Amino acid sequence: MSTGIIGRKVGMTSVFDEEGNNVPVTVIEASPNVVTQVKSADGSDGYDAVQLAFGDRKEKNTPSSLRGHFDKAGTEPKRVLKEFRDFGEEVALGDEIRVEDLFEEGDLIDVAGVSKGKGFQGVVKRHGFGGVGMATHGQSDQQRHSGSIGASAGCRASQASS
Repeated sequence: MSTGIIGRKVGMTSVFDEEGNNVPVTVIEASPNVVTQVKSADGSDGYDAVQLAFGDRKEKNTPSSLRGHFDKAGTEPKRVLKEFRDFGEEVALGDEIRVEDLFEEGDLIDVAGVSKGKGFQGVVKRHGFGGVGMATHGQSDQQRHSGSIGASAGCRASQASS
């Protein structure tokens, strides 16, 4: 059974458990998810699944094919669409799924996320290098470059020749 809900990370905070330990927690906004499609094994889909939608989206930024999809479900356009196979509960098109409908306090859950992605990074952001430091003495556009990062093939080449 793969019951699930779509949410968005809001931030981090901490709470205290029964023994007084400070526990870091992630705050997730999981506003009501809307059922936008119900797939069934005996239908044309060939498998059981429920498609949920989360997060509002402007109608002008929604493709017309998706507008029709949301109109059929009777909801406003949403930003994220995800499919959950073998959804634990019986749901109908247009139903709202809330956190309290699926989970109880103390339930253990698995969370999957997507990172922001930072593309191809330079050494300052990727490895925490400080950069060259000075903006003078001919340092044209070299402040964030790697510079010398230690011994390299030059040392091995000199050892091999001797």
